[in-house]
Amino acid sequence: MEKSIIDRLRSEGCVFAEEETQLLLSEAGSMEDLMKMVEIRASGLPLEYVLGCTKFCGLRIEVERGVFVPRQRTEFLVKQAEALTHIDDIVVDLCCGSGAVGAAIATDINKIVLHSVDIDPVAVKCASRNLTNIGGHVYQGDLYRALPPSLRGRVNIIVANVPYVPTDKIKLLPQEARLYEPKVALDGGKDGLDLQRKAAEEAPIWLAPGGHLLVETSEIQAAQTLEIFANAGLTTKLARDEEWDATVIIGTNSGKNNLFRKTDDIKMTGKNLTK
Repeated sequence: MEKSIIDRLRSEGCVFAEEETQLLLSEAGSMEDLMKMVEIRASGLPLEYVLGCTKFCGLRIEVERGVFVPRQRTEFLVKQAEALTHIDDIVVDLCCGSGAVGAAIATDINKIVLHSVDIDPVAVKCASRNLTNIGGHVYQGDLYRALPPSLRGRVNIIVANVPYVPTDKIKLLPQEARLYEPKVALDGGKDGLDLQRKAAEEAPIWLAPGGHLLVETSEIQAAQTLEIFANAGLTTKLARDEEWDATVIIGTNSGKNNLFRKTDDIKMTGKNLTK
C-alpha cells in the first residue's frame, strides 16, 4: 500500500513522495480517508491543505484552502522578533494569515499580549483557531485600522509578513502558490512594497519608544525596504540568513512618539474575533 501511494504521488510530480506518503498515512483516519487524500494531493492541491495543517517553529498550525501557508524561511522572522521580545510585551502580528508567527512568538515568550490582524475573513477564522489556547486577540481589518485605538504608542513589537511579490511576478510563482493561495496574501503591488510602506508609515503611531517593526522581505528588495523604514523615521537594521534565503528588516522607534500624526486619516474598522 505504502509503495503504491509513493508511486502514485511520484507519477504526478511530487518530488518528496516518500515524506508526503508518511504524512498522509499519519493523518488519515481510515483507509477511505487515505485514498481520498492521496487522490486530492495527486490532483495538485498543496499538501498542507490536504492534511489541514503544517509544521511551523515546531508547532502544528491548522491551515485550510484560501489561507496562506507559512514558509520555513519565515521562522527567521520569528527568531528575530523573539530576540527583541520580553515578558509582558504587547506584540502585534500584521497580515497574520494562519496566525503562525504570533503563535510561535507567544509559545516561546511567555506572557506576551498578542494582537493578530488580517483583512481576509478566512484567514481570521483560521488564526482564531490556532490562537485559542494562547489567549491572543484576532481582528479582521486593514492593517492598523483593525487595532483598538488604546494600543497607540504602547506596542513593543510589530511583526509583519506582508505580501511582497510584485504584481507582474505572481505568474512566475510555483503552481501550488499561484493557483491555490489567496492573491491578497501574495500581491504586494507594482514593486511589491505597497504593504511595507503602509506598515512602516504608521508604525511610529503605534510603537512605544524603543519598540520595533520587523518585516520579511526579499534580498533584492532589502535596500528599498530599508529606505522605506528610514523615511518613516525608524532606525534600521538588516538581518539575513543565507541557508533559509530569509531577509528581515528591523526598524526601531528611537524617538518620541507622535500619537496624533496622520490619525485623522485612520479609521478604526476592525473587528475583534477572539478575546
